[in-house]
Amino acid sequence: MTRPAAAPRRTRPEWAGRNYVLLTAATIVTSLGANGALIATTWAVFESGGDAGDVGMVAMARFLPLVLFLLIGGAVADRIPRHRVMVAANALNFVSQAVFAVLVLSGTAELWQMMVLTGLCGTGQAFFNPAAEAMLMSSVTGEQASRAFAFYRMAMHGAGIGGAALGGALVAFVGPGWVLAVDAAAFAVAGSLRAFLDVSGIPDRKPGGGLFSDLREGWQEFVGRPWLWSIVAQFSVVVALIGAVEAVYGPLVARDELGGARPWGIALAGYGVGTVAGAVLMTRWKPRRMLLVGTLGVFPIALPSAALAVPLHAVGLTLVMFVSGVAMEIFGVSWMTTMHQEIPEEKLSRVSAYDWFGSTALLPLSTALAGPAENAFGRTASLWGAAALMTLVTALVLLVPDVRNMTRRPHGEPTAGGGPALDGVPAPGRVSGAEPASADAEGSLRGNG
Repeated sequence: MTRPAAAPRRTRPEWAGRNYVLLTAATIVTSLGANGALIATTWAVFESGGDAGDVGMVAMARFLPLVLFLLIGGAVADRIPRHRVMVAANALNFVSQAVFAVLVLSGTAELWQMMVLTGLCGTGQAFFNPAAEAMLMSSVTGEQASRAFAFYRMAMHGAGIGGAALGGALVAFVGPGWVLAVDAAAFAVAGSLRAFLDVSGIPDRKPGGGLFSDLREGWQEFVGRPWLWSIVAQFSVVVALIGAVEAVYGPLVARDELGGARPWGIALAGYGVGTVAGAVLMTRWKPRRMLLVGTLGVFPIALPSAALAVPLHAVGLTLVMFVSGVAMEIFGVSWMTTMHQEIPEEKLSRVSAYDWFGSTALLPLSTALAGPAENAFGRTASLWGAAALMTLVTALVLLVPDVRNMTRRPHGEPTAGGGPALDGVPAPGRVSGAEPASADAEGSLRGNG
């Protein structure tokens, strides 16, 4: 008697296709390197004799090209294969971080050199982010899309926990140069993985009328959705303040009040643990009013600024960062699911670019002014002001009806772009995306706080 052949045993969930696995693996690698590099860059400035103003200038140098080139990056990613844009951006980041590491290790790094190199890294990020958001969401379809996004973010932030803690420890014991070298190697590995992405299943995009025509279409899509532009406007303030707090004030408080880089690295790791916990929660919880729930989750993001203003002991700061991480993840998964449900796939990178552009537009200004603001108002007053302003703009966005009332569409109901929706997300061919709401640790301040 012949037995029927046994069905092959699945080793991964149905929604975890080849592209999804490659994107997740690449993001884990870059998360390990980038979280440590954020700490290393700040301490490299300190070791070169820099002060708070210099730290802010280096941060501004990264964010300024990010803002300037985001819209172009989004249009480019809707015209040529997105994985090629991602690999090219990773190559640029690898070169810039490798040169930065050599300069720091040799003890010859000067402020202008650090600004140029971080500026190149920001340029790569500007082209990477819109392509990465669209590519990730194009890799997921079906009823489990929101779970896939949550699992992706959980993997990314889980790696970030180790990266932040290890980075803080390595900066303390072997210096920032070696941490920057690890980050450069991570970009090389991640770029190699992304080179194997398969784009054959993504529908060909119709030829457009040129770069400016593509940007105009993306703008029309953006401004025609009140929920989209209002939340982006909110995050232009929130992200700017987070950038100033985490790039300038947090390391300064850690140096002056907490004992150095290691406690700050542990606090950032606490944030990472919170994001993992939030992602686990969102794999099970599918709130019907996803934008309302996500926006309510933004309020606790102001807590770290308040904790640094006190300042809390390292343990208390870590606990606050944990709560902030959970809250950010509730918003992040809700935002990704909304974008996935509402934005047509062929316009996704352009709309994502406007999202990124608006959300990061004030970052160069906020980081550059963080040092002068400390001198003018004091560090404590500046931190309390940041917490109050984040709370205010989040309360204002709740006045937008679409933010309060938009719901997750049931299976089969048409989406805004046409075609059936699956569990609140579009059927194959409609995507939206992000290496979380922003992207992986290479650059999503909204995704990574």
